[in-house]
Amino acid sequence: MKKISYERIYKSQEYLSSLGDIHHRALFGGYTLAVNEAVFAMVSEGELYLRACEESAQYCVKHNSAYLELVKRGRPVLLNYYRVDEGLWQDREKLLQLSSFALEAARLERVERDNRHRLKDLPNLTFQIEVLLYEAGITSETMLRMLGAEESWLKIRAKNKHLGIKVLFALAGAIEGLHEAALPTARRRELNEWFNALSVKPYNHSDK
Repeated sequence: MKKISYERIYKSQEYLSSLGDIHHRALFGGYTLAVNEAVFAMVSEGELYLRACEESAQYCVKHNSAYLELVKRGRPVLLNYYRVDEGLWQDREKLLQLSSFALEAARLERVERDNRHRLKDLPNLTFQIEVLLYEAGITSETMLRMLGAEESWLKIRAKNKHLGIKVLFALAGAIEGLHEAALPTARRRELNEWFNALSVKPYNHSDK
């Protein structure tokens, strides 16, 4: 499956080269495609999915486009990306047009998001945590939410082995828009169980 996904990535880069230098990054068992950090498409199980936007809505309705569904923490999540079917692959002009729409929408959202706030402006997130997130490749609130607290914690722990459960609570609270102390009991218990299942040192109050 990885091989056919890479074949699809290379084909996408070839067909859509006029959009710019297209980079890919692994995410949720698939891959994001981006130009200058603006994610406009995803490849999953060998299929290309374009980001849906207002300009592509008519096309999606007319062609009854299938949307990307991924499994996150054991639950299916429907993402706002529609599949590029064989007919669209054959119509390279239309594919490029729809891809341009997707990229422009991604760029606009990125600008709006950057104008709103940085990661450190979310609840619980300090400048130090923001730096760790950036070093791990998590550069936006959208990416943080897509990954979730657990996956984000694992990524930044790879950069800092002394990371404790307090940061895990902080990330979960930031995603929910809550102070970590206000996390629902069920969610706090879920995080505790997940953390304890890992072969890491026990949590103590001095953990940062």
